[in-house]
Amino acid sequence: MCAERIQRILTAIMLGIALMFMAQGAAGDALSLKIGVALQVFIILMMLVWAFTNFCPSLWFFNKIFGPCDWGREKSANE
Repeated sequence: MCAERIQRILTAIMLGIALMFMAQGAAGDALSLKIGVALQVFIILMMLVWAFTNFCPSLWFFNKIFGPCDWGREKSANE
């Protein structure tokens, strides 16, 4: 696994958890709704930081541990 792929998986998991809390909040649990909204706002703010500064803290961290993806490299060794 590489940093960009792990970051995308983590973002999808966080969005799923936020959706779960918001669904529980829609069923009547006010605390779950607040947690879901707080998670969603956090994800939105981190995406805006990444969009405006081209710096994503999770990518920075995952690049140090797992290394960047090599999307552009050819998989064939014969060429």
